[in-house]
Amino acid sequence: MSNSDGGWISLFSGGKESSWALYRALESGRDVRRLVLIHPPANSQMYHAPAIAVARLAARSIGIPIVDVGIPVVDIEPPDIGGDVDPRSRPEDTTAIEPLEDALRTLDAELDGGVSGVITGTVESEFQADRLRSMCDRIGCEFAAPLWQAEPTVLLETMIEAGLEIVVVEVTAPGFDESWLGRQLDSDAVADLEALTGEYGVHPLGEGGEFETIVTDGPHMSRRISLEFERVWHGNWGTLRVTDARLETPPPGDDHHCEDDSPPSDNGG
Repeated sequence: MSNSDGGWISLFSGGKESSWALYRALESGRDVRRLVLIHPPANSQMYHAPAIAVARLAARSIGIPIVDVGIPVVDIEPPDIGGDVDPRSRPEDTTAIEPLEDALRTLDAELDGGVSGVITGTVESEFQADRLRSMCDRIGCEFAAPLWQAEPTVLLETMIEAGLEIVVVEVTAPGFDESWLGRQLDSDAVADLEALTGEYGVHPLGEGGEFETIVTDGPHMSRRISLEFERVWHGNWGTLRVTDARLETPPPGDDHHCEDDSPPSDNGG
């Protein structure tokens, strides 16, 4: 049975919501000991991980070990996040919670004090929140969703103002074009998203799968992630294919970033 002396686990894709939920947890003083990265089926309602290798780099920059949880039969070859099949047409995987629960039970046995709780960046999905909450009940740990029911545009603006560098890596909804791929979200992008909301019903955070993001820098990261990529456009949807990703060396006198040359941790334990 887990207890208050245990560690917190943060579900982490490298996207904006999971990154912000992690940051909020760290700022509140939670002892986050592991990040858990899921390899999901495309179009999964449960998890989003469009750039596995980039998420691992982010974990290294953050300085928290990452546990890689793969779902069988899903073939993801990082850092390639492209593909020829429209992700909207892929079937939904309803068993994604099982490998996560297995991984959390393993961590509960391995970590000193067990697992105190699980942090998620869920904002509006009752499906996701209910399943994760039930899983935490079975494990005997707390469930924390610090972004739950936040006003979407305000939440996005807060992330940007706090210094999250958010890059769009996939678009699948009407109104988006190729220029959105690789675009960093700023105040102009927020205004454009609001216009798309009015015209096409696009969710400002992409909660309906309209777009996906990765975070390449933020106040919780010691080193910025530099990306090289290609845009892959399929006529009405597209992705970024990351060709290279690396952690930058901070310039001398950088008050925000401090260089960390420790090797990446891709596994817990």
